Parts: sequence; structure tokens; C-alpha cells
Amino acid sequence: MKYTYKTQGTCSTEIHFDINGNVITGVSFERGCNGNLKAISRLVDGMTVDEIKQKCKGINCGNKGTSCADQLALAVEKAYLETTK
Repeated sequence: MKYTYKTQGTCSTEIHFDINGNVITGVSFERGCNGNLKAISRLVDGMTVDEIKQKCKGINCGNKGTSCADQLALAVEKAYLETTK
């Protein structure tokens, strides 16, 4: 299932990914730091929601209180909860 998440507090504006059960693939970001976000997308490809949350949740970018990685963790958690209702 394709999923889009509108980010808050980051340079990226949206995160797109596929969720199949609890496995995340095809992650891409709109805007933001292109090279870093491509790397994050490749690194998390095929990971479970819990693995992504464990590695990415709580990471801050500067003093924004969040980051693109943190927003990804929030996005996959939200998507998983919505698809398992």
C-alpha cells in the first residue's frame, strides 16, 4: 500500500513509501537534503516499522526538535497503525 506523510518542522515536506504488513520499501522524500535523504531511503529499504523506529526516532536536526529521520519514524508508525485497524 502506498502512503504519503506530510512532515512537520523539517526541510523535507513529504515522505512517500510502501507499507506491506510491517515492512517498509520505496521510501522517498520531497525536498530536503537530497544526498542524505537518498541514503536514509536506501538504508531503511526492507526494514520493519519497529526497526526504523528503533534507529530513527528521536534524532534531531540542529535545534528543530525533529529531523527527517525522526519524521520517517513517526510516518511509518502512523501508517502501520492506520493499516492494521
